[in-house]
Amino acid sequence: CHNPSYIRKYNMVQELVDGGTFLLNCPWTQEELEEHLPGQVKAYIANHNIKFYIINGVKIGIEVGMGPTRINTILQSAFFKLAKIIPEEKAIELMKAAAKATYGRKGDEIVKKNWDAIDEGAKQVVEVKVPERWKNAADEGLDFTHATEGRQDAVDFVNNIQSKVSAQEGNSLKVSDVLPYVDGSTPSGTSAYEKRGIAVNVPVWNPDNCIQCTRCSFVCPHAAIRPFAMTPAEAEAAPEGFKSLDMTGMKQYKFGIQVSALDCTGCGSCANVCPGKKGAKALTMTPLEEALGEQAGFDYAVKLPEKHDVVEKFKITTVKGSQFKKPLLEFSGACAGCGETPYVKLITQLCGDRMYVGNATGCSSIWGNSSPSTPYTVNAEGRGPAWSNSLFEDGAEFGYGMLLAQNAHRSALMRRVEEVKASADGELKDACQEWIDTYTNGITNRVATDKLVALLTGNESDAAKYILENKDFMAKKSHWCFGGDGWGYDIGFGGLDHVLASGKDINILVVDTEVYSNTGGQSSKATPTGAVAQFAAGGKETRKKDLASIAMSYGYVYVAQIAIGADYNQAVKAIAEAEAYNGPSLIIAYAPCINHGIKKGMGKSITEEELAVKAGYWHLFRYNPAAKAEGKAAFTLDSKAPTDSYKEFLDGEVRYNSLKRANPEKAERLQNKSEQEAKDRYTYLNKLVTLYGADQD
Repeated sequence: CHNPSYIRKYNMVQELVDGGTFLLNCPWTQEELEEHLPGQVKAYIANHNIKFYIINGVKIGIEVGMGPTRINTILQSAFFKLAKIIPEEKAIELMKAAAKATYGRKGDEIVKKNWDAIDEGAKQVVEVKVPERWKNAADEGLDFTHATEGRQDAVDFVNNIQSKVSAQEGNSLKVSDVLPYVDGSTPSGTSAYEKRGIAVNVPVWNPDNCIQCTRCSFVCPHAAIRPFAMTPAEAEAAPEGFKSLDMTGMKQYKFGIQVSALDCTGCGSCANVCPGKKGAKALTMTPLEEALGEQAGFDYAVKLPEKHDVVEKFKITTVKGSQFKKPLLEFSGACAGCGETPYVKLITQLCGDRMYVGNATGCSSIWGNSSPSTPYTVNAEGRGPAWSNSLFEDGAEFGYGMLLAQNAHRSALMRRVEEVKASADGELKDACQEWIDTYTNGITNRVATDKLVALLTGNESDAAKYILENKDFMAKKSHWCFGGDGWGYDIGFGGLDHVLASGKDINILVVDTEVYSNTGGQSSKATPTGAVAQFAAGGKETRKKDLASIAMSYGYVYVAQIAIGADYNQAVKAIAEAEAYNGPSLIIAYAPCINHGIKKGMGKSITEEELAVKAGYWHLFRYNPAAKAEGKAAFTLDSKAPTDSYKEFLDGEVRYNSLKRANPEKAERLQNKSEQEAKDRYTYLNKLVTLYGADQD
């Protein structure tokens, strides 16, 4: 068992044969096992003569320079030592040869770390002397959440389906258990009940060093760290140890950063971007066990009412203001440090209460609904994204179908509203007109819808009855298509192009990892020149497809290219503009991925985005046709001329530097070509500034 939290979540030993061997990776001493092992595990080990060993792989990983999460090599070495499938010396010899073959392209330093990990994994296994008293230990059950509060549909699903599937006991489910979900739909927000506790280290907040910028929340891939605004009374009623300080600019409130330690994956992105004060950060990565006391504060804070005046004060379309809105994507199954989820999480904070999402297959569909739990959730009013996943090739058409269906419903409702208005007067007539006037505005039309529905309650006309029966379709929705570059640039491009060409009010987000990430890192048309990927093992010879220019050629498509780590404000602005634009929009978001082999690690994925822009590898811009209609510049180049070394940036990722070691001459040729292409692109983008400039007259 590689993660100690699993010992209470799954039946980790119960399938071992009598006299079998069990290895537990954990930080506990033999004495501490008494406290941490559940009774059923103790009893099974003792009654079935299981040979029990422990190892602290995290500690070894840190000592040999592999880090706290790269422990697979350590545990593999320990496995061969204990399994005795082949002699220990031979196993170590073969493992080292495999490490050399696998990691040689990454450099001798990486190979040495793996060799040290192999040696220490075999040396630091500790045999546990199993006490006789363990034979009578009581069964404590598995540690999966039994939901006792929340929406009834979510509570029922968690208790009847999710808890069993998550415990790998789904085979015990009866047909009657799953009948309520026979249509394939499942309740939103059930990932919040998982509380996986898988992180090695989690952030702990020090208010003395905090400038209240909320960047930590902004970049968190899993929405596990958030700012909260509280009244003094709410702060006073918080659990013991709850920390807060006066809110800057709104002294009537207290400000606090809270962390869900059990939902955090421990990537460290938050601590990485924290500016702190005078060189001291406000977030410190701390071992999970030492930080578990923070969970009560988070659990309390998430139940507090949202402070709408705080959002209005700082503005929802700013970095700070957006973070006081509940993220309607939380605790997904994405990798620690994922470059994709921060974008989607931000979109849900800006317009998630009215979103329809058609998701193409890929990483975003997997972390978007890793069965049995759902990370898309709802706000206090019960509103949140309506999400569904289709195939790889038709994600855009799928989302487009949602839009057309919604438009059909609303067209029918428009006729009824006009019918009601024709015979109404006073407040009801004004409410009908307000709904008609705000028909295409997602923010104001919701308010108008609620007002009109309230006034129609009790109205016996056929038109009013139709409106009330279909009131869920009244308000203007925000329609989105999500997918990766394998979808948007390649397999689903035909559909994406068709939807953009339609001229309809629909938004498309392409999270660009520059490879097919979900299937292991195959080259796509988004893969740049010189990158090594599957199907481009010798470095890709051709340049990256210019998806943004293809979309801009229509003249009526809003197009933006963003990278959160390079410019937080530009990302928020682009998403807000795209959503507000009454027509098709395309946002291409740079998303560092574990497949890139970032030397700094995925905890620095936000920094990698910043470096990509500074080196001229990625550019930030916005093309807004609505601005041109107002006589303003339609194209804005938001990133400055490159200041950092292009090749140094490439050298920071294995997908580029591996070719340098395997074939230096070819790497030099392709990287020179790639750098020139990047320079040419920046020149081209500057020409667009002139081409789409403001009208001079």
